[in-house]
Amino acid sequence: MIELVRETYRYRELIWALALKELKIRYKRSVLGFLWALLNPAFTMLVLTLVFSTLMRFPIPHYAIFLLSVLLPWTFFSQSLSYAVESIVTNGDLIKKVAVPKVVFPMAAIVSNIINLLLSLIPLALLVPLMRHPFYWTWLYLPVPLLALIIFTLGMTFFFAAANVYYRDVSHILQVVLSAWFYVTPIIYSLDFIPQKHQWIFKLNPIIYVINGFRLAVYYGKLPKAPSIIASFVCAFISLLIGYAIFRKYQDDFVFYV
Repeated sequence: MIELVRETYRYRELIWALALKELKIRYKRSVLGFLWALLNPAFTMLVLTLVFSTLMRFPIPHYAIFLLSVLLPWTFFSQSLSYAVESIVTNGDLIKKVAVPKVVFPMAAIVSNIINLLLSLIPLALLVPLMRHPFYWTWLYLPVPLLALIIFTLGMTFFFAAANVYYRDVSHILQVVLSAWFYVTPIIYSLDFIPQKHQWIFKLNPIIYVINGFRLAVYYGKLPKAPSIIASFVCAFISLLIGYAIFRKYQDDFVFYV
């Protein structure tokens, strides 16, 4: 872990440059460019709100805010994994030519999506007064669950990026996993909608604890209890420890498989 922190600081400028490059490629030849970081969550919110508050009718006041409060962090998580899983393979030519720590590539994917997430919070902040939902002071707490989410996501990206070097099917399997993971995570619904006797199954999902703070702070105006905060960081650091340990063990062999 100390080595990870040291390499992150040492190569911070390279990570930043790669992150900006990722964003430029993502929005290349797009008329609206970075504006899509604002429009994508807005359009997604509109579609899901129409479906689940009008057609399927979840009886939740200000459903759009309820939804976006965790949909945005989930989108950060899923997009970070989707981009990072290919980060080593797509930079194979660079890895073969230049001696550079492999960790910078998954981390650049994380940084680029952090920028996207921060931009996407703007439509949410504008939506709150538009829907006359209270703008709670607990928004100030958001950096705490954001930190837990970044740590958790970083560990997952290390694992999947390493696995994809050896088995290229991983990137395709990941999309299926993320699709299933989305529906077993209380994003479009509340955990209270699940029968009490089955809730323990859903509580085995570690990302619930990581993103719970977002909904509590934005929608309910509450702070998580201490056990919930501790659980979020325990899940985050377990993910990072396992993911980075696997990545570090095999990173010297990546050059032979990319």
